[in-house]
Amino acid sequence: MTASARPIFPFSALVGQERLQLALLLAAVDPGIGGVLVTGPRGTAKSTAARALAELLPHGHFVTLPLGASEEQLTGTLDLGHALQEGQVRFAPGLLARAHEGVLYVDEVNLLPDPLVDQLLDVAASGVNVVERDGVSHQHEARFVLVGTMNPEEGDLRPQLLDRFGLALALGNYDDPVARQAIVRARLAFDADPRAFRASVEAGQRALAERVVQARHRLGLASLSFDDAVHARVSTLCIDAAVDGVRADLVMLRTARALAAWDMAPALTTAHVDAVAELVLYHRRQAPPADASPGTTPEARTGTSPSTPPGTPPAIPPGSHAAPGSRPAGPARMQGAASAGAANPTAEGSEGGEVDDWGALSAPAPAADAIPVAQVKPLRPFGKLPPKKA
Repeated sequence: MTASARPIFPFSALVGQERLQLALLLAAVDPGIGGVLVTGPRGTAKSTAARALAELLPHGHFVTLPLGASEEQLTGTLDLGHALQEGQVRFAPGLLARAHEGVLYVDEVNLLPDPLVDQLLDVAASGVNVVERDGVSHQHEARFVLVGTMNPEEGDLRPQLLDRFGLALALGNYDDPVARQAIVRARLAFDADPRAFRASVEAGQRALAERVVQARHRLGLASLSFDDAVHARVSTLCIDAAVDGVRADLVMLRTARALAAWDMAPALTTAHVDAVAELVLYHRRQAPPADASPGTTPEARTGTSPSTPPGTPPAIPPGSHAAPGSRPAGPARMQGAASAGAANPTAEGSEGGEVDDWGALSAPAPAADAIPVAQVKPLRPFGKLPPKKA
């Protein structure tokens, strides 16, 4: 950071956002996961965390995609006149090229045109941007950590686009007074003297940056391959969540491997799968989460969570996701839908004609003054005309 640059709040100094930090770090270890979608109210460190993550990456690029951006601004443009005259393609890079090996941040991604979001997610997953115009083609690498934020009250993302985000989570307001005070104190200390505050956490920042590089190198280790137990666990979780297709399976495998690499674990185990499952399934789930009974959190199933060295964001803490039944699961939950009766999906109804089963329709009530069928005057057969009068 130069002397004239805007001071950046350090990633290691974030308070109370362990799940968000974990999701961003895993996407940094393996950008092929496909990006992170974050929902939540204002002032919950969404943009602060994304900007701080860029500092941990080797090249540290942070690029913001404005809402009014065009396709040419995003992907870049080709100069066909130069190609015809000189026989060479002249490419003007766009935002995707600028974000290579950095962070591409999209605020209010749900307000972008769907075709632009679709193209953005294509490149985020493949790591390659292809620009074609009138038979002329150019491609370049575009590996970046995609971070999108949205407020469901201001518009929805189509389920097809939700599914293409690798990870997703929802942030809430800070209801714990102790955590709230710690956040405010940290922010006040940073605003009072950014240089001194950053110096106080410099060692932690360096350790996180080095660990991202080490974890990236460990992704290709044979010990982190997917064994039968890992495949079985992933399949079970995705089937129980009733997700569409197998994209969730593939993303869960990649994310679990990224966590194993981040933890410097000797092998990839089902504990890593359990630790990342909710990040992968949160926006894809079509069935209520099966964690209403004891023993369904990652820690309860395995006895322990994947090891995390001191001073680094832990895996998903138990109970951090929404309680089952508090709102509809899956894409409907990302779109702000809510149902008071979701906690009892087997109930047949409640007083006042309301149905407790989310999405179910009430049976039509019989009319009190309905006319019996036998008393209805029969209709004249179709095509038979009355006899003409003489």
